[in-house]
Amino acid sequence: MSDKPLNDDIYWGLEKTSRLPGFHSLPIGERAQATGLFAKLDQEDLAVIQSFGAISKELTDTFIENAVGTFSLPLGIATNFLINGKDYLVPMAVEESSVVAAASHGAKFARAGGGFKCSSTDPIMTGQLQLKLEHMSWDYKAEINELLFSAKPDLIEFANRGLERLIERGGGVKDIEWRALPELDQIIIHISIDTRDAMGANIVNTVCEKLAKVIGKLLPGVETGLRILTNLTIHRRARAECIIPACAFERPEYRGEQVTKGIREAWLFAKHDIYRATTNNKGVMNGIDPVVIATGNDWRATEAGCHAWAARNGSYEPLAEWSLDSNQNLKGVLEVPMAVGTVGGVTRLHPTARASLKILGFPNAKELSEIIVAVGLAQNLSALRALACEGIQKGHMDLHSKNLQLLRKNHI
Repeated sequence: MSDKPLNDDIYWGLEKTSRLPGFHSLPIGERAQATGLFAKLDQEDLAVIQSFGAISKELTDTFIENAVGTFSLPLGIATNFLINGKDYLVPMAVEESSVVAAASHGAKFARAGGGFKCSSTDPIMTGQLQLKLEHMSWDYKAEINELLFSAKPDLIEFANRGLERLIERGGGVKDIEWRALPELDQIIIHISIDTRDAMGANIVNTVCEKLAKVIGKLLPGVETGLRILTNLTIHRRARAECIIPACAFERPEYRGEQVTKGIREAWLFAKHDIYRATTNNKGVMNGIDPVVIATGNDWRATEAGCHAWAARNGSYEPLAEWSLDSNQNLKGVLEVPMAVGTVGGVTRLHPTARASLKILGFPNAKELSEIIVAVGLAQNLSALRALACEGIQKGHMDLHSKNLQLLRKNHI
């Protein structure tokens, strides 16, 4: 495809690609039309995207308590994404200037090295069941491990009762483990549940409540405490990688090797400094959160899990990792907990979330998690490249100037 600005006439019928030069300069209606052509949206889908108020009063009252109205976020399209050999236009719901542009820019660099290679684990969510032992004798505490181990197959079988439809799709309770929390004189049981294409919070919490009753009978005198999922989903992770040739960063004012070295050094700063790591990871989440929001998923849970993962080794570190090979080519890796769903809840009820999933080609939960981490890695790449070259403020303020002009125009 040429680098001419896009319009309906030249786009229609061309090979499907997310490489859309000039997309950002089109009027908003033409950008929506081009997205519709890419994703084969019908007029109803386009009307939802362009309604600028797609949630009905009924849905608004269903989603939250004490509803009085809606709060809109801009929905943008990140271009250039090539993920596991497939082109994607990625919907992002965010209010911050430069985020969508940065994601698209990072994806363009990754495309020079073949795009993003992504993978993910099975969608295993984890529930926690708290056992309080402070009033138990030491002899009895020593028996608990043996009792749980002996009962484990029966506990899994009991937990799976009522989950037959989920099991038919390959899901269900897969394992039960436990660990001591000696500081509080407690044992914490972890229940691993494959929730398939659902995020799965309700499934996990229901299973935890169900097991609490039977475990209370299995261990007489033991007090059961909290029964709830954890958002640190260490068994439900997604991973994105990219390798970018140094020549892709070549500019008249920069040599490619200078840029890759600068990106690596900026990452090392974050690796060894918690203040830098915090802002670095905010940049990663600049990419992740808007896709999570656009697809109707829980961005607060995603944030909590990712930041906890960043501190899993005892200190808070960058979520992504950047390294150089012998030719100074740049390699990026991002692997984080990523519990998102494509069925149930807001993902099916919210019309814009449905349209966003359609733009992405109706991915399953694993595929969606991979798309999301690719955007997070692209966003981090774009930010680190800017830091290593012209500085982060230039591009951000160029785009932010539109906000300032609007404020002046309206005397705000």
